[in-house]
Amino acid sequence: MNKFLQLKNISKNFNTEKKIKVLKNLSYDFHKGKVYALMGPSGSGKSTLLNLISLIDKPTLGSVKIKNNQINFNQKKNNDIFRAKNVGIVYQQNNLLPDFTALENIYLASLSINNNKDLAVAKAKDLLKKIGLLNRSNHFPSQLSGGESQRVAIARAIINDPQIILADEPTGSLDLNTAKDIFKLLENQKKPDRLIIFATHNRFFANKADLLLEMSDGNIKPSHV
Repeated sequence: MNKFLQLKNISKNFNTEKKIKVLKNLSYDFHKGKVYALMGPSGSGKSTLLNLISLIDKPTLGSVKIKNNQINFNQKKNNDIFRAKNVGIVYQQNNLLPDFTALENIYLASLSINNNKDLAVAKAKDLLKKIGLLNRSNHFPSQLSGGESQRVAIARAIINDPQIILADEPTGSLDLNTAKDIFKLLENQKKPDRLIIFATHNRFFANKADLLLEMSDGNIKPSHV
C-alpha cells in the first residue's frame, strides 16, 4: 500500500516563557483508504499534529511528505492553495462564519479554488440535501443546533472533494446521540483515495476507526482497535 502521508522525525516546540516541546521526533506513515483515530490527554499534541498535517503550522524539525512530495513550509502561498484543494478540516467548535448562511458557509469554500459561483452554489445545495439540511439553507449559524452546525461544517470540509479530511474533536461538544449521527456522517466520507484522521477523547468513537493511535509524551504509537 502506498504511503500517502509521511511524517519523519517531526518535532514541534512553542517558545513562551520557556520552551515547550509538544511533539518529539515523531515518525509515522498514513495510508489512503483508512480512518485513523488520535487519542490522548489534553496537551498530548493531537491538535498540534493536525495543524502540521493541514500545513496551517510548520514543524520545528522534521519533514512532511504528501503523495511523495516533500512540503516546503516556506512556500506559504503554495501550501494555502494545496490545503484549499486537498484538505478538509472540521473543528470541535464548527468555526462557521457567523454573518453567512449555511449555504454561503459551504459554497464559499468552493469559491476558494474555483471562481464559478453557480457551480459552487449547486454543489453546496446538493451537499445540504445529502446531510438533510436543505430546508436550513438560509439559516445563520446562530439559528442552527450544535448538530446541524457540525453537519454544515462537514459539508464545507468535503465540498472540494479533499484527499485528506482532518477532524479535531468533531463530536466533543455534542450530546451522545447527536455525536453518533455526526460521527456516522464523517465515517461515510471514507473512500479508497481519501485519508481521514480525527482526534477524540471518546474511546467509543476511537474504536470505530481502522487504526487507533495513542498520543503520549509527544509521540504516537499504534493501539489495537
